[in-house]
Amino acid sequence: MATPGGPPDADAVALLEACLPAELRGPATSITRLGGGLSGAAVYRVATAKGAYVLKVTDASLPEAAWRQRVEIQRGAADAGVAPRVIHADAARRAVVSELVAARGLAPRLHDPRTRAVTLRLLGGTIRRVHALPLVEPATWRDPRDLAVAMRARLATFAVPGFVGAALDDVLAEAPPPSRGPWVTSHNDLNPSNLVFAGERLVLLDWDQAGPNDPYYDLATVAVFLRMDDPTAALLLAAYGTGRSAALPAGFIYARRLVAALCASIFCDLARQGGHPGGDVPLERAPTLAEVHGLIGVGALAPAEPAGAWAFALALARTIATRVA
Repeated sequence: MATPGGPPDADAVALLEACLPAELRGPATSITRLGGGLSGAAVYRVATAKGAYVLKVTDASLPEAAWRQRVEIQRGAADAGVAPRVIHADAARRAVVSELVAARGLAPRLHDPRTRAVTLRLLGGTIRRVHALPLVEPATWRDPRDLAVAMRARLATFAVPGFVGAALDDVLAEAPPPSRGPWVTSHNDLNPSNLVFAGERLVLLDWDQAGPNDPYYDLATVAVFLRMDDPTAALLLAAYGTGRSAALPAGFIYARRLVAALCASIFCDLARQGGHPGGDVPLERAPTLAEVHGLIGVGALAPAEPAGAWAFALALARTIATRVA
């Protein structure tokens, strides 16, 4: 195993080098662990004489068809200019080598009044380009609601705050509105860490969850994690191309609540798995998303650690409870 920021163990080096194309192997190549996403994939920075790349190795238990769908979607997105270019793919090892994109975050540009409008237009247009990609066949849809129900059940024996449980149950008891249209190719994990600038274009990272979904899901995800109020969300939808209206569409409102509920339950479960004891916290003492992002920004909180996952869960559930209140 390896720790983030450090080299892999000696006995893993050969296995990782075997995931690289022949032209990137050699004595000048070094591999450093960057971390891993919620999907469980291990991510490495590969420095070579030809340049720097990213190596992502997914657990071999992932069905090959599902892995190929993700890679095919990323290739198409890269061709459209919204994803890192795929350099090499090894189905047997579930490994993908992509170009390294220098990360410049989106959130500061969104919250700066001087760049807010142009950033919203870029964000909406980028999501539209992803959704315009042809569906990869066979297109297997995974209903986020089904996953949310399963994740909620996993928390039955975990001490979640009363407002968290109530918020999750309230969303799951709500009947989904009619779908806006046919499935589209979606990224399905547009949290701020996966939104980076490269020059003047917006590049989306981590395509592990990519696949068919309702068009509102990606839009709702960025609205939740980037803390958009209703007027800002309306501008995002207009930039995407849904047109302007006096009220947010019912499908978007529902998707926004579902995203917050699903992610809150996922982070609660991550905290539980990490050994967090849980406990009851009143709504007014729960952190806000702005506070959580601020702590992450200064290195005082890490979402991958139990305390960070717990804080994220409370903040996400708070967005649902606050809107209901």
